[in-house]
Parts: sequence; C-alpha cells; structure tokens
Amino acid sequence: QVQLVESGGGLVQAGGSLRLSCAASGSIFSIYAMGWYRQAPGKQRELVAAISRGGSTNYADSVKVRFTISRDNAKNTVYLQMNSLKPEDTAVYYCNAQIQTRNSGRSYSYWGQGTQVTVSS
Repeated sequence: QVQLVESGGGLVQAGGSLRLSCAASGSIFSIYAMGWYRQAPGKQRELVAAISRGGSTNYADSVKVRFTISRDNAKNTVYLQMNSLKPEDTAVYYCNAQIQTRNSGRSYSYWGQGTQVTVSS
C-alpha cells in the first residue's frame, strides 16, 4: 500500500511563511505528477500547485509568485514553500500524487490526510 504523510502546517501571521512537506512511502514503483490542493470551510477543494516528474509546474493564479512547489524524486517528497501568506490562504492543504505501485500496471491517485494552515490578520 501507499501512504502520503504531510507536515509543516500551522498558524502564522499575515505576511509570514510556511513550508509544507509530503512524503510518499510504501510499495512504490514510480511517482508521476504530484500536487497540493486546499479546501477552505464552505468551499470546494481547489488545486494550488502541481509538478510533473520532470519538474514542470503550474499554479493557481491566486498563489503565483508567492508559492513555490518542488520535489525530491529520490525521497519521494513534494514541498510547498508559501511566502507572503494572506488570511485567504487559510485552509486544509492536501497532498496528491499519481503513483504506480509495484504490483500494478497503471497509476492511481493518492491523497494525504491534510494539514491545517491558518493565517491570522
């Protein structure tokens, strides 16, 4: 089986920074796209940033310039560096990865348990 474990959330003042990490473990053959989503109370889950295995990235317009996604393929880990945080960034942040396990011929989407990010004004 596969697990995605997130860390790095917390409470920060507006203008501050946080770095989220998400490590994948288990019977992994290959990890393709990885990404971060967020869900604020009463709102739908939305894509924040995504990164391909080769390093191509895309961002939601609301976080461009302020957030940076990166990955370490050797560690099966994806990061989200969040700078200049705003109260509207407050949400539960979820890690997602497309993973092919050793006993499968295709990849499946896996999710982390979520980590709370709260930005105070």
